[in-house]
Amino acid sequence: MTHIRCGAASCVAWALLWAFAPAAAAQTALAGDSLKVVMCGTSGPLAVKDRAKPCVAVQAGGALYFVDIGPEATENLMLWRLPLATARAVFITHLHSDHIGGLGEFNMQSWVAGRSAPLAVIGPAGVDKLAAGFNLAYEADHAFRRAHHEHGEVTLPTEAGLLHATIVSMRAASQSLPHRTSAWSDGGMTVTAIEVDHSPVSPAFAYRFDYKGRSVVISGDTRKFPPLAEAAKGADVLIHEAQNSDMTRQISQALSGSGQPRLASIMTDTLSYHTTPVEAAEIAKAAGVKALVLYHLTQAGLPFFTPEAFTRGVEAVGFGDWRLARDGMTIELPVGSTEIRFGQF
Repeated sequence: MTHIRCGAASCVAWALLWAFAPAAAAQTALAGDSLKVVMCGTSGPLAVKDRAKPCVAVQAGGALYFVDIGPEATENLMLWRLPLATARAVFITHLHSDHIGGLGEFNMQSWVAGRSAPLAVIGPAGVDKLAAGFNLAYEADHAFRRAHHEHGEVTLPTEAGLLHATIVSMRAASQSLPHRTSAWSDGGMTVTAIEVDHSPVSPAFAYRFDYKGRSVVISGDTRKFPPLAEAAKGADVLIHEAQNSDMTRQISQALSGSGQPRLASIMTDTLSYHTTPVEAAEIAKAAGVKALVLYHLTQAGLPFFTPEAFTRGVEAVGFGDWRLARDGMTIELPVGSTEIRFGQF
């Protein structure tokens, strides 16, 4: 543990800097009437430095929405001083652990920060059990915090600290159209759930956020799925998962060669239900979106990873504006404009 030694004045200054500087940066980054995105987790399930598990924050109309909350993502959100009390809903793409593992902690932290209503958890069948399980796991924690911290003007209503689940039932579609349905509509924000192909994980969803003429689509986990391009047509930005197949095979071979056949087999299995960077660019091009951001970067942060090797072949697709996500990347889509502003916390 690192201990900070300082005099009273310098400690106060340090505390103020810690408390307010990131908050000011967050307010600046999220200022104005826009559809805003913060990449709060951009890795896959493997443990890597400086990348949390999958999580995308979307802000509009004074409210925060999330697509998945994987482990470590809540720590990022707190360090960046995002206004967690304004969280309205978490949209779950599917029930793999790297996409849901941070939900309980995020729910607790946003409640403590002052969230005044239950947090909606929206997604495929099973989100009801997910919400009920976290509610039960944090039941004692909620009671302890109320007993200790409720005094004066501080209130921590138990109901506001709960997760409320809504299961998305997919509307039937013709063979030529993607399966999609409305998942949320409030205050100018509409969210559409789009069924993708992460088989044997089924159903698995992408989500499209539309706000005052600006839009972003977040793929979740999926193999290359052409109907997603149809559902993403007209969107400003496509945020799509990406896993390099050659790198995946290298990892599998290394695991096998080091006497870990079980993990080697599991790694090889992932080849069948993820999208390569080249395939994601092809989806973006078919959709006609303005920009592509690759996330859920399974190999990013591993010793042999380089962006050039990971994205080899993407340029040949002929899609113009694409980039790799990093934790803290921001995307701002100002209302009444076609501008796309990229930034970084």
